[in-house]
Amino acid sequence: MADQLQTLTAALIDTALKAGATAADAMAVDGTSLSIDIREGKLEQAERSEGIEIGLRVLIGGRQACVSASDVSARTIAEMAERAIAMAREAPEDPTAGLADPSQLARDTDAARLELADPAAEPDAAALQADALAAEAAGLAVAGVSKSQGASAAYSARRIWIAASNGFSAGYARTSRHISMTAISGSGTTMERDWAAEGRIFQSDLPSPEEIGTRAGQRAAERQGSRKPPTGRFPVLYDERISSSLIGHLLGAINGSAIARGASWARELNGKLVLPETLSVIEDPFRIRIPGSRPFDGEGLPTQTRTIVENGVLTGWTLDLATGRKLGLPSTGNASRGTGSPPAPGHSNIALTQGSASRADLIRDMGTGLVVTQLIGASINANTGDYSRGASGFWVENGEIAYPVNECTIAGSLPEMLRTIVAANDGRAHLSHVIPSLLVEGLTLAGA
Repeated sequence: MADQLQTLTAALIDTALKAGATAADAMAVDGTSLSIDIREGKLEQAERSEGIEIGLRVLIGGRQACVSASDVSARTIAEMAERAIAMAREAPEDPTAGLADPSQLARDTDAARLELADPAAEPDAAALQADALAAEAAGLAVAGVSKSQGASAAYSARRIWIAASNGFSAGYARTSRHISMTAISGSGTTMERDWAAEGRIFQSDLPSPEEIGTRAGQRAAERQGSRKPPTGRFPVLYDERISSSLIGHLLGAINGSAIARGASWARELNGKLVLPETLSVIEDPFRIRIPGSRPFDGEGLPTQTRTIVENGVLTGWTLDLATGRKLGLPSTGNASRGTGSPPAPGHSNIALTQGSASRADLIRDMGTGLVVTQLIGASINANTGDYSRGASGFWVENGEIAYPVNECTIAGSLPEMLRTIVAANDGRAHLSHVIPSLLVEGLTLAGA
């Protein structure tokens, strides 16, 4: 199949150049996915999809256009090139658009060392259904759980190939295996819902469905008796389940697209303190069996391990070629792309420095406050960093969890929040973003 994808991308580029493009790049993706959804012990939905999608970007000087299709015939490829050329001629001039210089391209494109594709056989529908049924049964067996909102098991395999008229041509494969379950406790107006899910590249690394279902059931049962917390300013502990959202807001603010537009609250913070001095943020695209790993970026540049925040200080922006040119800086090898859009900056695997305290230690030390386990919606000002989100979780009194809470809002200023966070030591190593529970002092809660 890799040979077919390589042939398709080569044909797309050759056809585009013959049609009048001065440069072009192409992407081909072959994918298979299978998912099973069950509810109350019965099959609710079964889906399987297979297919190839191709994408072409053409450049005429500083003008560019992207087209994509799911038909790989020679006629479609010719029509794609003609359409893309016509679109590019009408596009506005962008002097930063363009391919990498051949000297910039990745030389080592072998992804085998990263173990991104499980060589085990694709599971059949019966195996996935058995996993979903086992997860649901385990969740329903937890005391206090009244019903199931469903359980799912899924598998996917993708092969990706990227090529460009500058000479780059390489690809790799990815697989994933996933199990989830959502449980409900109580009844009527007292119903509460929670969930658990796990995904891995290798099926052998996935926890058992019983473990996942039991966790979902326990979480739902613990939410019984939820009520609104008091209103005021209190410390807030972001549970490890959702703490990556805080660091995600920082990563979004330093994305080259936002910086180049001037639409980021972090635009003046390069070289300045954005986190406590004890914390650093490391990007590592070479972690074994981790979903965000990749041997090269979406423009064929080599990926690299880099320290985004070092001892609290922001070291630079996250860039692809175009945003780097706009800012007068080199790409950081962070281009991401799909078949129907041009490259844009994106992060791979991220890790925040782990703290020395456990989650329980931080709860004990916070005295009175809120542990957030779920976030709902978001109102975040990209220019100022003003932050407001709906939340639910658990109220803490005298350093111990007192009762579950829901229907509250937490608000603050992202720059101030990030500079005061305290990290626990519970980040999960198998995730692409390894972020532990994070304690933030003095957020505003709107509850009862």
